[in-house]
Amino acid sequence: MAEKEKGSLLLKTIRPVGIVGYGAYIPQYRLPAAEIARVWGQSEKAVPIKEKAVPGLDEDTITIGIEAARNALARADIDPELIRAVWTGSESHPYAVKPSSTIIAEAIGTSPHIQAADLEFACKAGTEAMVMAIGLVGSGMGDFALALGVDTAQGKPGDALEYTAAAGGAAFVIGPAEIALVEIISTYSYVTDTPDFWRRAYQRYPEHGQRFTGEPAYFKHMHTAAQTMMDESGTSAQDYTYAVFHQPNSKFPRSAAKKLGFTDEQIKTGLLSPVIGNTYAGASPVGLTAILDEAQPGDRILMVSYGSGAGSDALDLRVTDRIAERRHAAPTTAEYIARRIEIDYATYTRYRGILQTR
Repeated sequence: MAEKEKGSLLLKTIRPVGIVGYGAYIPQYRLPAAEIARVWGQSEKAVPIKEKAVPGLDEDTITIGIEAARNALARADIDPELIRAVWTGSESHPYAVKPSSTIIAEAIGTSPHIQAADLEFACKAGTEAMVMAIGLVGSGMGDFALALGVDTAQGKPGDALEYTAAAGGAAFVIGPAEIALVEIISTYSYVTDTPDFWRRAYQRYPEHGQRFTGEPAYFKHMHTAAQTMMDESGTSAQDYTYAVFHQPNSKFPRSAAKKLGFTDEQIKTGLLSPVIGNTYAGASPVGLTAILDEAQPGDRILMVSYGSGAGSDALDLRVTDRIAERRHAAPTTAEYIARRIEIDYATYTRYRGILQTR
């Protein structure tokens, strides 16, 4: 049997596609990391972030997704009935059996004649939705698709994850490149069976295999995805104006960026985890929205997500001339970050339903 000829590892579309509209949403409530440390008698010097975003009593993955999607549609400036698919990536869907995507689709006014589904792949579920949307539009099956990465993540009280498990999300309208704000040059994905983080059915909080979370989980997948993307594209870190990496904390993305040759200046705008925590499925997508709020035509962006279990998606992006005229059609990510109400741990337990009263 003849050996199969190896082609490019990059995923490229037949039809040029891009991001036609983007949007983010971050809840206004903030729980300081110092407050978590105080409650559990831990040192404030060791906390991994400044604070995290917490959903209000009337907020969940669906409501956050709706707000982010409306912002993306405002920037896209298209009739929502033109959207042919709505895909929502999250690890905190409100229903175990009932899709979030159908509710979001109806709330934003899409036609019922669409494809809709919820996706899970831990923290890369959002970019997973983006790659699926790229494939649908890039194949010509539809002109527009909506991809979301949204979470209201939870960490077990007293666990290290409690510091970073936050809430927020991002949405992207994927469409033809000729009207896009951002051209999608190519994507690449790398996955393995690495048991670093999981939550079994009926478990309330996730568990993490502590010794696996750095290596061989996060760093191996992030580095492989980013380096393969650059090797196959013939680029290096110096060819990108910005880079955004998955942000489980503020230390990991900085270490990954440095190893790949990126500077602190290249990743600064998209590094949001110290302020809002880890929005899980929305972590790198929300970081990308912050970059797009200031990027200039011609800027090239490398985005790399990471999802436990484990895998990474890398996307090579280039900003077009249309970005300036559309970015002000919706609130910026920085505006959502600035809009904050600080809460204490008792309020946090109420908002997150940690104390069971029945």
